[in-house]
Amino acid sequence: MKTRNDYRQRMRRRKRFFRIFLALSFLGLSIGTAYFLYQYQTGKMNAGKTQAASEEIPEFNGKKDEHGKVNILLLGSDTRGEEKSRTDTIMIAQYDPEKGEARLVSLMRDMYVDVPEYGKYKLNTSYFLGGPELLRQTLKENFDIDVQYYALMDFKGFQKVVDALAPDGIEMNVEKEMSTNINVTLEPGLQKLNGKELLGYARFRHDAEGDFGRVKRQQEVINALKDEMLSLNGVSKIPKLMGTVSPYIETNIGSMDRISLAKEFVLNPVDKIDTMRLPIDNSFENARYEGVGAVLDVDMDANTEALKDFLNGEEPKSYEEYVEEEAVSDDAAVEDTTGVDDTSGYDETEDSGVYEESTEIEDTSGYEE
Repeated sequence: MKTRNDYRQRMRRRKRFFRIFLALSFLGLSIGTAYFLYQYQTGKMNAGKTQAASEEIPEFNGKKDEHGKVNILLLGSDTRGEEKSRTDTIMIAQYDPEKGEARLVSLMRDMYVDVPEYGKYKLNTSYFLGGPELLRQTLKENFDIDVQYYALMDFKGFQKVVDALAPDGIEMNVEKEMSTNINVTLEPGLQKLNGKELLGYARFRHDAEGDFGRVKRQQEVINALKDEMLSLNGVSKIPKLMGTVSPYIETNIGSMDRISLAKEFVLNPVDKIDTMRLPIDNSFENARYEGVGAVLDVDMDANTEALKDFLNGEEPKSYEEYVEEEAVSDDAAVEDTTGVDDTSGYDETEDSGVYEESTEIEDTSGYEE
């Protein structure tokens, strides 16, 4: 039979165990925090740069995804000492923490789009004219996609991150000799590339594939970096990497949100990053316009639908299928309005809907690297 004394002893043991548990938890949290801060500061010192990419974060009116997904506009910047930097890397990264799925959309910089308040220009000209916010508005206007965050990384920061993450390099299969305007010479074959070499591999465009080949290699590099980061060795370096990249990155993602996203990415890792390119195959034509230069004339409707399908987790259809669906939809709309008298009194003039090309702003986005 249990006595009152037995009960008191049992309660004392429980309290003792609870105090020890709290002490160990606090100790573990303190050690973890100290390790994170130490590695973060070590990364910042290794970066060799004391100031962030921008002292002031510009206005960015991104929208939170209603389904809980995280959409980030990723930009690669090459300042070249100029007051206004250019971006030849434009991507939308999406992470679904609930499903542990990640998607990456590469947007061709030469797509001919409507830039709000400016007119028709190349996609990356919108960044040159108004920074990340105008680029966000341009994507919303043309492809009906909004993003919550943006992250602009200087290319020097990319090199630093690669070297910190993988001191021995990232393994890539270089398909051909590459050297033109990338500041390195790469020989064909399977090899490990350091930060400078990997950046050159991702930026090379002087072959028959041009920008299309570059986009393909950029997506390949992103997937390789993801695999390295989610390795046991890479996970332990995440605090250091965050410190390394911080002086080279401009973003509206707050410090706590960055830590939270990093934690979610580690706890809910993705097997692979699904990739897509806009414009989709066969949905564009090469064209040239005065004051703008060589562009990609894009079927916006088909590409908008393809983008929505992809970000909703569906396999995008072929361009021909989207055109066929649009034709069926148009036929149905005509049938619905057959026999209905037009009483609006609207007088459609001959020049309605005709765009007048603006040449007041010189398009400098098509620079040669």
